[in-house]
Amino acid sequence: MPAKSPRDVADDALGQIVERLTISHHRRRLARVRRTAAIDPPPGRWAEGEPPPRPGNAVSVLIDGAEAFRSMLDAIESARSHVHVTGWHVTPDFALTRDDAPRIVRPLLAEVAARIPVRVLIWAGAPLPVLRPWRGDVRAIRDQLVSGTRIQCALDARERPMHCHHEKTIVVDDQVAFVGGIDLTRFNGDRWDTPQHRARDGVGWHDVAARIAGPAVQDVAQSFAMRWEATTGEKLPAASPPSPT
Repeated sequence: MPAKSPRDVADDALGQIVERLTISHHRRRLARVRRTAAIDPPPGRWAEGEPPPRPGNAVSVLIDGAEAFRSMLDAIESARSHVHVTGWHVTPDFALTRDDAPRIVRPLLAEVAARIPVRVLIWAGAPLPVLRPWRGDVRAIRDQLVSGTRIQCALDARERPMHCHHEKTIVVDDQVAFVGGIDLTRFNGDRWDTPQHRARDGVGWHDVAARIAGPAVQDVAQSFAMRWEATTGEKLPAASPPSPT
């Protein structure tokens, strides 16, 4: 194996320093809430604490936006109690389908919000306009999303410098949840794409989400409720545990 160049040696050393500093930083923060065990996973690789691993779930892996958005759309359209969405960013006129009659985020959520609560929680954006989306952008997006509808949208600005909220979940009726990496947006790249990734304007987008049905949905629902209360002050009813599937 060839010897490393001085540049590679310096790069490795710098990377190790950054890694140690990052771990030390998070260990201090976790110590304040007595959760330092989260740094080092126990034998078996399951994270300790709450929530525990829950059996009896049906999990479907949805690869790329075309498949994921269709499944999300079906769940949202059939909602009977509530729809709760978290995201890094949302584009109100984003098309979830690309057929002759595309389903658009804002009209879809507005239709559902006319009969049941629809709550959307997104990152408030960067404090300064040197990074995008910045808070002025996101406030305009929120206003566009909720104007003339019963959609509730809160902006979560509780972050440290150079951090953001990147959680992406959808909870429908506390019975079905979606978690993963796909936002309802085309900001910095259209999230709708297919496994073929055909050439198009802008970047392609390869990503994944998971559809969950079963007891683990309760944990996703409780995570949303915790963040929603911290951001808005509204305490939501406790999630009803779904039956095992």
